[in-house]
Order: sequence, then C-alpha cells, then structure tokens
Amino acid sequence: MSDLVARTGRHQQRYEDGYRLVAGCVPFRYKSCDDESSSEKIVEVLMINSPSGPGLLFPKGGWENDETVEEAAVREAIEEAGVRGDLMECLGYYEFRSKTHQDEFSPEGLCKAAMFALFVKEELDLWPEQNTRNRSWLDVSEALDSLRHEWMRDALERFCKWHEEKFVDGTDGTE
Repeated sequence: MSDLVARTGRHQQRYEDGYRLVAGCVPFRYKSCDDESSSEKIVEVLMINSPSGPGLLFPKGGWENDETVEEAAVREAIEEAGVRGDLMECLGYYEFRSKTHQDEFSPEGLCKAAMFALFVKEELDLWPEQNTRNRSWLDVSEALDSLRHEWMRDALERFCKWHEEKFVDGTDGTE
C-alpha cells in the first residue's frame, strides 16, 4: 500500500460566489513514433476512470484552504493518477455542475476548475486511489473521444493549442 494518503472531507474546501473551487491537470508525456525514419514524438495524455460512472477523466479535485491552486493540482495528480512531474501552463478556468458534490455551500453543485498542463516525469507504482482508479495513456484524438465531460474536452483542446504554440518549434527543454 502507498505511504501517500488521499485527503478526504470538505472541512478545508474553498468556495467562491457559490462555486466549489477545484484544481486539476492534463498530464502528458511524449511517445516516440514507431516509424524509425521519423524523429517525431507523439503527445499522449494520461486519463483515469471515475468510480461514479463511465468515461474517462483528467485528475482533479477540491482546492483546499491550506494550499495554492498549483499545489492542489499537483496533489490531485498524485492522489488520483499516481504521477509526478512539472506543472506548467494554466490552461484556464472551467465551470461545471457536479451531480455528486452538492453541499450547503454549493447546493446546486456548481464548480469552477483551474486546469494545468503537467509534464509527467514519474509514474508511481503505488498511489492513494489505485484501488478505485485505472490509468490510461491515450493519444489526443483517442482522449477527445473518451472524455466523460464536455468541459474537460474544452481543456484538452486548450492544452493542444498551448502545446503547439509552445513546443512546435522544439525550443522548450521538456523532451
């Protein structure tokens, strides 16, 4: 079992204007192309299943009072997907309605998620939610077809635009 422990409960949860604040990420890595004559690298994104229904998700969860939004995004990647890496660009803020997280501070289940790009450098063998989550590395087109939520599709499309702008010329040192 993992020495890491997932945070639970809502006592430290952040809220703003009736929205539960959430942080998450689009974890990514590079896979070499199978064609030996090409040096092109394929971007893959890491997705996880949801214990509450079909479809795949990116790691995300509540942003708590004792952490920055960036720390919350990194924590969720470790807890839900068992990955560590370099948190990069904020891809934006996405509003959605949660059917499973309605409470006294957000009775309608309104959430606002800050999503980041996370360049994965380590996959953990053991992580807090490994008994309820499976990881899957997918290329972007497969991921777009597999995503459970439209707002996560929007975040992935923003990730693709950001990645192309930042890395298409190969000047960044992540590879």
